[in-house]
Amino acid sequence: MLDIRNLSIRYQGATAVDNLDLTLGEQEILTVVGPTGCGKTSVLRAVAGLIQPSAGEIRIGDLVIDAKRVVPPEKRSVGLVFQDFALFPHLSVEDNIGFRLRDRAPANRWIDQLGLETHRRAMPDTLSGGQKQRVALARALAHAPALLLLDEPLASLDATLKAQLRWDIRQALKSAAMPAIWVTHDQTEALSVGDRMAVMRDGRLEQVGQPDACFRRPASRFVARFLGDAAFVPGRLDGHSARTELGDVPVDQTVDAIGPIAHDDAVDVMMRPDDLSLSVSDNGSATVDWCRYEGETRLYGVRLDSGAELRVRTNHEDDFAEGTRVDMRVCAGHALTAYPAQAVSPTDA
Repeated sequence: MLDIRNLSIRYQGATAVDNLDLTLGEQEILTVVGPTGCGKTSVLRAVAGLIQPSAGEIRIGDLVIDAKRVVPPEKRSVGLVFQDFALFPHLSVEDNIGFRLRDRAPANRWIDQLGLETHRRAMPDTLSGGQKQRVALARALAHAPALLLLDEPLASLDATLKAQLRWDIRQALKSAAMPAIWVTHDQTEALSVGDRMAVMRDGRLEQVGQPDACFRRPASRFVARFLGDAAFVPGRLDGHSARTELGDVPVDQTVDAIGPIAHDDAVDVMMRPDDLSLSVSDNGSATVDWCRYEGETRLYGVRLDSGAELRVRTNHEDDFAEGTRVDMRVCAGHALTAYPAQAVSPTDA
């Protein structure tokens, strides 16, 4: 449906996107995530036709766009949903959604499906942020584009609204059988709504894959840290496990810049807060440095006697005071990811 090859985008000599390859399948939702300035919105704007590629090719169905072949936005059958809603302030909800539609049946379908019936004749300035975003989504879906692009659609909403609306949007896209690219800076959003996710850094793709694979088996230390808390515990590879100061732990070998890891190589094993457990023990090998209460859970900063610092997330009922000596164990029910110890770079450390 969408095929991007060797895409580069430059602004006044500065490279925003560098030689990027990306595909989108029929009915697939792809979330694109990365830090501010990584190039994710530039990719979206190039697909939409708001900027022209500096190099490479974009294929949308039978359309081919490159640096020399220009296809205007209105000829691409691409819908856009922005974080600022972009509603017509002088039109009611139903007129916003049905704008330029000869047949209002699609507008009525999405008014009903997105829970906007009671707001049909309301003006945009009387709506909440969540309602405005539903109107913007309904308008895009009612025009039945071949592809929908969402640029930070929930960025201006509060946390409670985000949690519900992201699922409503995903359900609407699946109901419409419409492929979509969803750009966000919110890791939780990207992990939860995408069929696949793409992680960008400095104009390049660091990893593309199913969300759980990107989270559990990050292709780089950058991806590991960007998608959640991650610490790296030194060890030695021993078959399908690694010997560490927390004991022998099962690992998935990962390939880093210097190549595959060999037996008895020094490795760093990625451990997330949910991979670890704590228990009070005077003979333990770690000390609690701090605690953050999160409601349903508590997050602890724990220092091993070796000096290594890790974070551990526990049930909210567990309460370890600062300075408590504890025994820390790996409780993950899956293999952890190991990286070559010597592969640390200043930007990944």
